[in-house]
Amino acid sequence: MLDPTNTHVVHEWKHGRPLIACSFDPQGRYLLTSSEDYSLQRWSLASGEAVKWEAHDSWVMDLACLPDGEMFLSAGCDDRVILWPNAEGTPAPIREIHAHKGWVRSVDVSPDGTLFATGGNDHLVKVWSVAEGRTVLELSGHDSHVYSVKFHPSGTWLLSGDLSGKILQWEVASGKLLRTLDAADLHSFNSGQKVHYGGVRDIAISPDLKQLACCGLHKATNPLGAVNEPLTVLFDWETGEKQRTQPTDGVRGVAWKIEYLASGEILTASGGAGGGFLIFGKPAEEKTYHKLKLKDTLRDMCLHPDGLQVATAHHDGHVRISRLAADG
Repeated sequence: MLDPTNTHVVHEWKHGRPLIACSFDPQGRYLLTSSEDYSLQRWSLASGEAVKWEAHDSWVMDLACLPDGEMFLSAGCDDRVILWPNAEGTPAPIREIHAHKGWVRSVDVSPDGTLFATGGNDHLVKVWSVAEGRTVLELSGHDSHVYSVKFHPSGTWLLSGDLSGKILQWEVASGKLLRTLDAADLHSFNSGQKVHYGGVRDIAISPDLKQLACCGLHKATNPLGAVNEPLTVLFDWETGEKQRTQPTDGVRGVAWKIEYLASGEILTASGGAGGGFLIFGKPAEEKTYHKLKLKDTLRDMCLHPDGLQVATAHHDGHVRISRLAADG
């Protein structure tokens, strides 16, 4: 039974080099991770054993599985997206695409599994055919790096978030830009260091489809020194109006990922100078209500299809799986 206040680590598996991204197989067989040594790892959830292989020529920033779990995509800082089979002994690429000019920061697959979307440092959002690997849409409208892409559960719309704190809503069928949501609370500019910092690191839609949540950081008093705090911003989906920001007291870091639990509560994962945390909030409350400190800072988090397990990718080279419930 889901009970965030009893969340605890149940598995801790070591790769040995800092991990970057993670994604569960929708069939619940595997956990995929990427590492700073440019490799990918596929962990058996039954045994904890991993298959490891060389993948990109740089870091892999994001991973996304197709809905049936038979294939997955990796998005790299080498401009490429690679489509892989999931269950082969050692996966070999099915298709490689030079997707963007510059880092590919985010990838997501449409609910029906026919399309995938990417966002990159060239300020573009692109939609691709999974079957053919061809570009279906090239969407321009961002004026800074695109940090996150997310298909709406209906498949009708695509959302993309950027460094400046803008979220753009696109119509998938036409590529038309429908509206812009203002998440500027997640952006800062430090005039002394002359850096823009923050950005919409991830986007989620509530189970009842009535709310959009996004995450990142605020209070970036020393961006180059990683002095900042995690923050969630909540919007009414129908009106597009911001409902509230939801800070977390006592944590220094970046909220890298966000998920809605089946209960409607919000789970974020923060990593940074203050360490790694799983943070829990309720949509109608002004602040988060529970947090669990993990052994080391983290960069990514993903929710298992059962809604009770969550994986986190850590800088100390470990992947940790936590259970959002008491034992038994």
